[in-house]
Amino acid sequence: MLRRHVLGLPLAAFAQSPGRKVKSLRIQILSTMLAEAGIGEWGFAAMVDVDGKRILFDAGTRPNTVLENAKTLKVDLAVDEMMLSHFHGDHNGGLLTLRKAVAPALGRCYVGEGIFLPRRASQFDEREGNATLLLKPAYEASGGKFISIDKPTEIHPGVWLTGPVPRKYPERNWSGSGRIVMAKGQIEDTVPEDMSMVFDTEAGLVVLSGCGHSGIINTLEHARTTIRQAPIHAAIGGFHLFDANDQTLAWTAGKLREFGLANFVGSHCTGIEPVYQFRERIGLGRKHSIVGAVGAGFDLARGILPGRLAR
Repeated sequence: MLRRHVLGLPLAAFAQSPGRKVKSLRIQILSTMLAEAGIGEWGFAAMVDVDGKRILFDAGTRPNTVLENAKTLKVDLAVDEMMLSHFHGDHNGGLLTLRKAVAPALGRCYVGEGIFLPRRASQFDEREGNATLLLKPAYEASGGKFISIDKPTEIHPGVWLTGPVPRKYPERNWSGSGRIVMAKGQIEDTVPEDMSMVFDTEAGLVVLSGCGHSGIINTLEHARTTIRQAPIHAAIGGFHLFDANDQTLAWTAGKLREFGLANFVGSHCTGIEPVYQFRERIGLGRKHSIVGAVGAGFDLARGILPGRLAR
């Protein structure tokens, strides 16, 4: 059902308010598998520069990857805000190293509601499996503050966090073996806190995702329903499609075409094959659909910044 109000304001206010549109935006990838400069790893992180604000999105897998890649790419990490897309260790592994290196920067971290739920890797494993829960005491002891987001929230003009994403479509983008520990017992871990960042621009919505465990279509539909019914100008990041079969990719491409997707940067767990299928099925071409590498990204004025390796 279409929500008629967001944060107490009618949807029409967002659609008609030019003051709430993002004017300048640059997203640069700091952690993913493909790298022409710096270190590649199974993980994700990106630096966001938006209308004079700078936000770190995720923190990679290994403690030093984002720190070292930022030095190589000459990216300043001394920013106040960051967010974690979900609890997995390949998105928060560098958090404490980064906090120690640049403190008092990175003192405010947005997370989706439910990220600190106790986890198990399987029903037969008694060890705590929530990487974010395990690092929470040390981050807070350093003076850092986690801010839990439970609904679409505008943190700066035109800059939104989705909060947990409703699963309208049956996109199963999680392992199926993980468990969440509840008072009444264990339940399947569907990564319910999975959260993306959305930028409302004159060209349409730009969406930045860590893994897309909610499903890329669920995430984009949620953004279009709760923020603005606009075309998807760009989707960037990890979308957990590397295991998807051709039928799933065909359905996904059809929905992306329906949403007016104009640019796609598939990094981390997206996989290589989905990027090329989207090129063909949506008709994006090599300038508008690439496999994202460390250092590559997207600029609102210039479009995709592929780097030499993915050009």
